[in-house]
Amino acid sequence: MGALDGIVVADFSRVLAGPYCTMLLADLGADVIKVEGPRGDDTRQWLPPTDADGVGTYYLSVNRNKRSIALDLTDPTDLDAARELARRADVLVHNLRPGAMERFGLGYDDVAATNAGVVYCSISGFGPKATLPGYDLLVQALSGMMSLTGSPDGPPYRAGVAVIDVMTGLHAATGILAALHHRDTTGQGQHVETNLLSAALSSLVNQTSAYVAGGVVPHRMGNEHLSLYPYEPMATGDGELIIAVGNDQQFRRLAAALGAPGLADDLRFATMAQRNANRRELRALLLDRLAERPAQEWFRVLTDADIPCGPINDVRQGVDLATELGLAPIALADKVPTIRNPLTLSATPTRHDLAPPELDEHGAEIRKWLKN
Repeated sequence: MGALDGIVVADFSRVLAGPYCTMLLADLGADVIKVEGPRGDDTRQWLPPTDADGVGTYYLSVNRNKRSIALDLTDPTDLDAARELARRADVLVHNLRPGAMERFGLGYDDVAATNAGVVYCSISGFGPKATLPGYDLLVQALSGMMSLTGSPDGPPYRAGVAVIDVMTGLHAATGILAALHHRDTTGQGQHVETNLLSAALSSLVNQTSAYVAGGVVPHRMGNEHLSLYPYEPMATGDGELIIAVGNDQQFRRLAAALGAPGLADDLRFATMAQRNANRRELRALLLDRLAERPAQEWFRVLTDADIPCGPINDVRQGVDLATELGLAPIALADKVPTIRNPLTLSATPTRHDLAPPELDEHGAEIRKWLKN
């Protein structure tokens, strides 16, 4: 039994932020009923790539452990079924534009009127008063994230994954779990709200703090870090190696491993603040040393010296590394390969048993349940 066994989630969300949130709840044992329109979740048509059966891997990535029912909310019979599902649910999640659920009598006030204990989670792009569509790329641009991504003399870039959608889904799941705990102690449900822009600003952590607390507007620095040095890919004798030094003790070990222990005593480089102020001079000295050996040899030397470092892997190599480390990153949802939930719970393990559903795969059984 999962930690959320017995919790019914009515999932009216689509694409990524909402479905990622509800998949996490499903992995923890909740019974997630995915409500889709007649054409299905948008990501069912986001191709390529596909798996061996021609199903889009984007859809597969965030929809395991769910049951699917197709409901046309403009049809009175289907709308009645949607409202009955909302009445029975412990949790309702949606990421439609503000006002859309209310038009169907499925807003928070409507649902809470017949289901006072419901934990109702609304995910929007820019909060309840804005009607702008909430796409990750748009929010990466508007939040300032893209202004920080890319080389200093090049154009802004988006991150290689829809990171704001993912972070918003994580925030939503956290809020839902907090509200469920509150309901357990008080019997009261509540409305949980989050949005992509707020999640983006929160997820920019030290970068937004630099502005709101320090008055500094951060800028693109390529692979360099605003506050740490060295903390970037560095060229070796045959390729680049990530070197991530987070404190003065690590830098001292790095200097010794490179055969230049005096660097740690040089007043220009003795502290993190000094290394940041003199990073150009330090970079040249480090590159001279690193050029003497190939990346793989430095990887062994620096790892033995307990210095965080590593090659720049592609996705396949990243999955292979996790496998080598015994993390078992691939979990079969029925027969569909998925990436394992990163949580390990000793008493209530996560599950990965149900394959992402076909459209309306469980419609008949859910309709029958709703009529009883």
